[in-house]
Amino acid sequence: MGAVRYSPGEVVPLLVTRHDAPNPETGQPAPVAYPGQGKLATRSRRFSYRRAPRWFKITSAAVAVLLLAVVAFGGYWVWRLQSNISSSALGAGGLRTEGPVDDSKDRLQILVLGTDTRSGKNGQFGTTDQSSGYGQSDVMMLLDISADNNHVNVISFPRDLLVDVPACTDNKTGKQYPERQNAMINSAMAEAGIGCAVDTVNKLTGLEVDHFMMADFNAVTELSKAVGGVDVCVSTAVNDPDSGLHLPKGTSQVEGDQALAFLRTRHAFSDGGDLGRIKAQQSFLGSLVRKLKADGTLGNPQKMLGIADTVTKNLTVDNGLASVPSLLTIAGRLKNIDPAKVNFITVPNVPAASDPNRLDLDQPAANNFFAALTKSADLSQPAPSAAASPAPSTEAPKAAYNKALQPVTVANGTGVTGRSQEIAALLSSGGFTKVARIQAVARPQTMVYYGAGFADVAADVAAMFGLPATSVEQVASVQGVQLYAGQDFATGNKPTLPAPKPNDVVAQTAQDQTCQATNPAG
Repeated sequence: MGAVRYSPGEVVPLLVTRHDAPNPETGQPAPVAYPGQGKLATRSRRFSYRRAPRWFKITSAAVAVLLLAVVAFGGYWVWRLQSNISSSALGAGGLRTEGPVDDSKDRLQILVLGTDTRSGKNGQFGTTDQSSGYGQSDVMMLLDISADNNHVNVISFPRDLLVDVPACTDNKTGKQYPERQNAMINSAMAEAGIGCAVDTVNKLTGLEVDHFMMADFNAVTELSKAVGGVDVCVSTAVNDPDSGLHLPKGTSQVEGDQALAFLRTRHAFSDGGDLGRIKAQQSFLGSLVRKLKADGTLGNPQKMLGIADTVTKNLTVDNGLASVPSLLTIAGRLKNIDPAKVNFITVPNVPAASDPNRLDLDQPAANNFFAALTKSADLSQPAPSAAASPAPSTEAPKAAYNKALQPVTVANGTGVTGRSQEIAALLSSGGFTKVARIQAVARPQTMVYYGAGFADVAADVAAMFGLPATSVEQVASVQGVQLYAGQDFATGNKPTLPAPKPNDVVAQTAQDQTCQATNPAG
């Protein structure tokens, strides 16, 4: 064989010579192996879906459809529930000192409101002139959930309770409303909205509400239907034409309009007032809790979706709670609660001195209760000693002051003419010589009010007369310190403090099956 010549720069092919044995069938040389070559299967081929068995195709299609249905179902319900929710601002301009809470693990306080508005679906329960503005809070309860979910308190505020409503700003219109004194608590949201009711409860209790939920009349009728009725009990037959409640003696199951009538009637129970109605509301909610637990509703997704759809259609919440995940978080915390640990409480109250048809806070029992609640959601713990507690103050400690230069006013609310002069003499003997005297409206309990910068002076004045810290309160309109002498200070050198009341403020729990005492005159 002759030599092959290549011109300069031409690529010379690399020839690899292998002398493998020829294939005996074809006579051709065997394939040349190379590093990394795998063993070839003569029948191997790619998987083809078209050649798959019929059973495999059917199963795959079914799984795909099922997954698509689950995703679509979940997405639909999230969209539906989210679109149901209405929301509003949490407050109406009130000062907040606490930061946001973690809804999943922190202690929570949720203000639950029932509005008497007659707008929309609620028109069937009366005319719009029967409610004003945003409507009155027909029901006002504070839901207090401990951080460990072991204790739940439901605190009722009677709608007839007279309180001081702070200055509020309507978040929708921007209109400002001045503070009001001695106003019914249910009127707090009528002008400036739900946020004003929240600010009022904050001012009254010293707590800071984290969320609110407001439902209307229609929510009660629809929810009671969704759960299949709620068991209630009355001591004698009830036929109340005002509310439309008609029940035989003993236990009955109510739903729809009868459930609403049971919660709204003022004349059928007890003495025919608001306190009897509150007991019935607490009993109804206890029965509802027991039913939901017994039926396993809170752990049943299908039942929960139906109830959630019903509730959210008639619910307004604060902006921080206006999402499906947030509401599910609250529901998740409540689903395992022991009904025996759900305490129903009515704030301590007495007939108002100014109007026997209204109520005042029973002091100092109310302030002692709020102090205990601030300390812990577990009300089985001893209440803090009010006498040993320092006067409330957010100000830094000040240097010692000259008592003779401190402006102190004695407001005579004892009902005894000339009594302020005797009390002023007591102050002077204690070093407070710059004393003024004014006549005031009679009130049961002595209080010490103070303006900004006078917290230490107010604490010393209170200590001088043996008053607990719960009797000391900062009021913006007060200049210096005002000793408002009440009827408990009509004689002697110190006010007569009432005997301490038992710490057991719980009226009933969700585990208790109670029967409502009816009003004989109803």
